[in-house]
Amino acid sequence: MSWKFVLYDWAGLNLALFQAINAGTPAVLWPLASLFSLIGSYWTAPLTVLGLWAWSKASSDPARVRLVRSRLLHFGVAFLLALAAASALKWWLDFPRPHAVLGAAVHVIGAVELHYSLPSGHATYAALVAAALWPLLAWRGRGCLLMYAALVGWSRMAAGMHFPGDVLAGWGLGLGCTVLSRWLISFATAARAKGLLAPALPWYGVAAAAVAADQAAKLSIERAFVYGKQVEITPFFNLVHVLRVLIQLSGGSRRS
Repeated sequence: MSWKFVLYDWAGLNLALFQAINAGTPAVLWPLASLFSLIGSYWTAPLTVLGLWAWSKASSDPARVRLVRSRLLHFGVAFLLALAAASALKWWLDFPRPHAVLGAAVHVIGAVELHYSLPSGHATYAALVAAALWPLLAWRGRGCLLMYAALVGWSRMAAGMHFPGDVLAGWGLGLGCTVLSRWLISFATAARAKGLLAPALPWYGVAAAAVAADQAAKLSIERAFVYGKQVEITPFFNLVHVLRVLIQLSGGSRRS
């Protein structure tokens, strides 16, 4: 018995739940599934950032302004962590999409996708948004956040894009990255207050992390991808193995 059978397949329950949701969603609800797939997409991240920033500018309460801007910072850090983690997990695990497993038995809304099912990027993003806004809202607003995250997860199954296990993993990843971002920000703030961090040191760290991530990604793709292979991570972010050729004035060329 493999770990996948226990932790992901749930002894067949993962597949059964997907079929019940996908086949049981009436046609009248398909536009609703498309809507929540849209507003639960990474594409809306700039709107979330702009909304939080505008909220902080519109508030006249200094304490409220600090809280909103704190949530904006936490959301930004958690978003970057989640995007990196989701990309790595999709590429490493390469779990099949429902259409790759069930074929024509799956009702798909949108373009058919076959690979990189775990975790659901939409569910991850919905969890990030809900966690960022949670401290800012009262109980009714929090109820709406829970409903939003649940409907985004449902929409991905109704659209035939993800299994329940993918959605659950996405929610967990979003919440986990939110907790990690809170710890990282608290650690950096405390270290800077004690004089352990120079004012520019965090930016040097960001630059070093970007360079290391760039080189690691190139090395991983060269070793794991055949030339020309393309992996769709999100609707706007793909990994592609290509070689860029630079033409020199002398007539020669070199690869980079």
